[in-house]
Formats: sequence, C-alpha cells, structure tokens
Amino acid sequence: MAARNTQTVVKVPRAASAAPERNTSKERHPATSHAARTSDRYFELKSEIHKKLIGVLDLDRVSSIPKERVRSEIGRVVERLLDDERVPMTTAEQNKIVEEVLDEVLGLGPLEPLLKEPSISDILVNSFDKVFIERQGRLQLTAVRFRDNAHLLHIIEKIVAQVGRRVDESQPIVDARLKDGSRVNAIIPPLALDGPSLSIRRFGRHVITSDEMIANRTIMPTMLQFLAACVQAKATILISGGTGSGKTTTLNAISRFIPSDERIITIEDTAELQLQQRHVVKFETRPPNLAKEGGINQRQLVRTALRMRPDRIVVGECRGAEALDMLQAMNTGVEGSMTTIHANSPRDAFSRLEAMILMADLEIPTRVILQQLASAIKMVVQVSRLQDGSRKIINISEVIGIEDDHIAVRDIFRFRRIGVTAEGKVQGQFEWSGETPSILERLRISGITLPPGIFDEVAGVNI
Repeated sequence: MAARNTQTVVKVPRAASAAPERNTSKERHPATSHAARTSDRYFELKSEIHKKLIGVLDLDRVSSIPKERVRSEIGRVVERLLDDERVPMTTAEQNKIVEEVLDEVLGLGPLEPLLKEPSISDILVNSFDKVFIERQGRLQLTAVRFRDNAHLLHIIEKIVAQVGRRVDESQPIVDARLKDGSRVNAIIPPLALDGPSLSIRRFGRHVITSDEMIANRTIMPTMLQFLAACVQAKATILISGGTGSGKTTTLNAISRFIPSDERIITIEDTAELQLQQRHVVKFETRPPNLAKEGGINQRQLVRTALRMRPDRIVVGECRGAEALDMLQAMNTGVEGSMTTIHANSPRDAFSRLEAMILMADLEIPTRVILQQLASAIKMVVQVSRLQDGSRKIINISEVIGIEDDHIAVRDIFRFRRIGVTAEGKVQGQFEWSGETPSILERLRISGITLPPGIFDEVAGVNI
C-alpha cells in the first residue's frame, strides 16, 4: 500500500459549521437537537477521513493486499489524520471509524455489519436514513444510515458493478446477486420518488433441516413423514405461499428425501436452492445485456434440461410461460419434480399456473390445461408467515380432479388457528382433515408403507 504526502490536510468542519439543512435546533427538543448534531458531525468526520484516505491510499492495490494489512495501514492513516485535526477520540471510537472506513473501501459501507449478522433474513433500505431488517419474521428499524442519497446510490452502483450491470436513469431498476448468494433489487429516481431504494434477501450458508422445521413447529413429524413418502414415490409437489413465507426453505427441506442416485436439474432466476444430493446440475437464468441481447429465460432452460436426461426437474419458482414446458415435462416422464409459486391458497396456486400457461400464446383450450395440471401435480404444500413472524405449513392438500372448471383439491393436513396470546404469539393446532388420501395406493405400489395411525397422531396437537 502506497501512501502519498499527507501534510496538506483538509480542515474537518466543526460542529457549529454543520450544513444549514442540518441546523434545526430551533425546531427540535434540545436533547434531540444535540443527538442530531452529534450524528451529523460523526458522518462529516467519517466522510472527510474517507476522502483523505482515497488521496493517500493506492486503491488499485487494496484488493490484492491481505485485509489485516489494509486495516493496519488504514488505522495508521486515520490516527495521523485525527492527530492533525486535533480531534479528541477514544480508542474504541477510533477503531469504529477504522472499521467503517474499511467497509467503505473494501465492502458495502453501512450495510456490512448487517450482512455479517446471520439472523437477519432481509435488509430493506427505504431511504438513506431509514434502514429496516427482518429478523425471525419481524421487521425492525435500525440505527444504520447512509450519509445521503448520493452515498446510497454509490453503494448500489458498487453492488451492480460486481455482476457487470449498471444502474442509471435509463435503467433505474436492477436485480443483482451478492457473492454470498443474497438477492438484491434496487430502484432509483425517477421511479423512486424519495431517493434510491434497496432490498436484500439474505440466503445464509446454513440450510434449515427438516428436524429444525419440526423443532420450530413449522410442521409436525407425521406430516413430514407423509411428505417424505410422497417425494420418494415421485409425486409431483407444488409449494405455494406468499413472499417470505418459507417456500424455498420448505423446498430445500423436502428435497432431501429425493434418492441420492437420481439425476436432478435445478432451474432458478437467482440461485437459492441448496440441494444435498451428489448428482445435481444447476441452471440459472441470465438477464439481457445493455443492448437488450443475450438474455436466457427459465423457459429456455427447462427445454434444455429436458435434453439432459433428468430424473427430476426442480424449478425454484414458476413465474411465467415456463410453466407450460414444466407441465409437459411432468406429464411425459419427469415425475417427482417440484416447484414453488406465489399464491395464498392451493386453489389460487392453480389459477396462477393456468394464467402462466396461457402466457405461452399457444391457444391451448382451458379444459386441456386443467386436465394436464390435474394429471401432473399430485400434492400442494401451502406455507404461510403468520402475524407473529412464525412460519407454518398450513395445508398439505391432494389434487383430486376437475370440478366446475377448476382444479379440485382436498386437505389432508391443516393448521387451524385458535387465537393469539397477550404477547402476540399465534396459537393453533395441526390436525388431520379426516380424509384418507388416494395417494396411499401410489405409495403402496412404490413399496412405501406408512405407520398405522399416522393420520390420527396429528389430531389435536396444540402449538
């Protein structure tokens, strides 16, 4: 790391010389005003140090130098700059500035501490000074903030540049992916009226297992045993739910019951699935380049997968016309496939699938579409995020045919809500619907036997 002459130093502004828009002491309570001035001063100081570091550090070499050495060099420069400005600061405060400047130079600035927290599932930046997180299903406002809209835009540009994309007025919406697999969506003015906005859906390295789902009361052991038998018998399963309800987690968990000697091809817009089998081939779509060329969508990948001798195809999420190719694959030998869909109920899920198939513009009669859906998909698993943040499998339903021009399903298991405690925790119980599933015959033919009384065991289990 090369350091240039640092004798000429830009004067760090004093608290009294804060920018006019920040000087609102007459409009605020004295304590609030003092806290605001202190916060503004801290951001001004950190900004000045960051600017000076850019002038004294060889940033072209930073990425090739061990991080600990970079931290040490930055620490020495920060200490010298603070001494030159005669800014009183404790060792802890100085270390904090070093870490934050390091995050600015090497990472994603104020987002770095949040990205290091494995318990955070979503990071939602509404504006430069309003950053929310989701932890255990609950949204929380954080103390994290950016200096201003320009700072936030700089971080967004840094993210999208890592995947060879750009964001500007001509392309104000962008999807990207961080190195850890987290999915990023950003939108900037003129479409975002209050300044740039950013959301990050985290995907931790830890894959939630079926045992953890049981421990979290997301599902009961007997329900999971039934789903495992359906997977092993190559029943095609559709996982339905709202945003953040746990569809991908559920898909990851039940996919573990696919036999290890089968060839699986996964197709996703953004790689989220973490299948544990040894014979997995992963496909991911590609957006078009700046010239609107070179894009590869899910439909093309499904067609490619069919030429590669799959035993099962797992589509991370059905979003469009690829549903038709997926449906045809399920009906022509690729049984036991799985996919997820955004829907609030099993019936809504089939309505959405029908609409997606019609997007293929092949003028297929509705009755034919319904017949193929009823023939291909055997089970629907409905997942939901409840008002207390907990996630539950609220329905396991079986497709029984076509009734009145729609797909008819009946519940095998369901979660019945009873009430809410004073602390806001949802109370309810898993129960068997009383219906004996017709898929039991398929399980018997496949050599799979469920324990006697498996359905009765679920009845009356309170959560």
